[in-house]
Amino acid sequence: MNADRLSAWVGRAWTERILPAISDYIRIPNQSPLFDPQWESHGHMQRAVELVSTWCRRELPAGSSLEVVQLPGRTPVILMISPGASERTVLLYGHLDKQPPMTGWEPGLDPWVPVLRDGKLYGRGGADDGYAAFASVTALGALAEQKVPRARCVVLIEACEESGSVDLPAYIEALAGRIGTPDLVVCLDSGCGNYEQLWCTTSLRGLATGTLVVETLTEGVHSGDASGIVPGTFRIARELIARLEDGKSGAVRLPELHVEIPKQRVAQARAASAELGGDVAGKFPFLPGVKAVSDETAELVLNRTWRPALAVTGQEGLPALQSAGNVMLPRTALKLSMRLPPTCDGQAALERMRAVLEADPPYGAHVRFEPETPCDGWNAPELLPWLNGAMELASEACFGRPPCFMGEGGSIPFMAMLGRRYPQAQFLITGVLGPQSNAHGPNEFLHVDAATRLTGCVAHVLAEHHRQFPG
Repeated sequence: MNADRLSAWVGRAWTERILPAISDYIRIPNQSPLFDPQWESHGHMQRAVELVSTWCRRELPAGSSLEVVQLPGRTPVILMISPGASERTVLLYGHLDKQPPMTGWEPGLDPWVPVLRDGKLYGRGGADDGYAAFASVTALGALAEQKVPRARCVVLIEACEESGSVDLPAYIEALAGRIGTPDLVVCLDSGCGNYEQLWCTTSLRGLATGTLVVETLTEGVHSGDASGIVPGTFRIARELIARLEDGKSGAVRLPELHVEIPKQRVAQARAASAELGGDVAGKFPFLPGVKAVSDETAELVLNRTWRPALAVTGQEGLPALQSAGNVMLPRTALKLSMRLPPTCDGQAALERMRAVLEADPPYGAHVRFEPETPCDGWNAPELLPWLNGAMELASEACFGRPPCFMGEGGSIPFMAMLGRRYPQAQFLITGVLGPQSNAHGPNEFLHVDAATRLTGCVAHVLAEHHRQFPG
């Protein structure tokens, strides 16, 4: 394979064919079902599926097939099958549903309006994870253009990843015969420490979420009359949260939510922190004077990837400032999001949180914890020498630098499920969610050059996979 020719071909594909299509995709407000319960009647998801599937049908190598599959009552998936020079199977995964728009976008930017600025394509869903279908198909096309052999490739694009991939197990089961048994899985929904090299995700944290509800009164009462007599619901909620988290350090108190970190992951965290230096914390938009929770960059990487951490992500019961009167609130509800180490059991963690929060409520307050479906984390199997070498080759060819390995702090529900279903498979989990790309938040952008180079990396890995396993 001519590496320069491949890079040039992929570059033209991104400039001439992918960018116009992904810009149209950004314009579609196809929020995940968790955020748009009327997604089916609104039709945005169907528009996104049609856009992506139409583009992919046109770009897939000859002999490939594409089908939009929709089981009753579920979001659709796009299933693409491209025969190869061997019957071995590579599964490439992405999703096309989006997070809500959020507020706080900079002037001139909008979640549903694509803006290309300084090599970055702004808009909701471009980096998380709309580019994946385009990049996967383009990698196949780049190999076909040079007649480079590869294995049979299955591209699966789902539409409810941002809702926890709740529909995906049904599709994996229903399509099992057509998917086959992959010995390599490529997922393009992860992050990168920088935009200068290939990043391989070695682990993903799990997630246990739920709503803590505290009630003391049947209705709000005058704070001047009741304060000092009636316990405040927000204060009780703070006391309960302190059972989970040390308020000063942020350390999670529950030993059941901690795991022993594998030595290999500690070593990789140190190597990644040495590569990134101050960018481990510096990539976040801190206000002047605000510091990270530690000065040790390796500890920050481990905090983000292998240690539990609690965030309060939403509330009900607190009035907006302009309508906040002098009233003791009858009810406070807080959405709790607990990130879990990759090997921590999500259901067990959620049950332990519930038991701790609901036990012996202060002042006899009515306290309940309403859990949501947990998401298990994922720890990659040991990397085989061929894949390590393939990633070295790919990163050097496309970025001119060696790859780097690091866990991610987020969750991809699909990975834990696939790891259990295909225990012998190898995994290349990567992506373009790097510094300031801000998936889920305002000003999300796709780093176009990094995405272009990553597409080339996927092509190189597919070629090397076949070279190692031609049968």
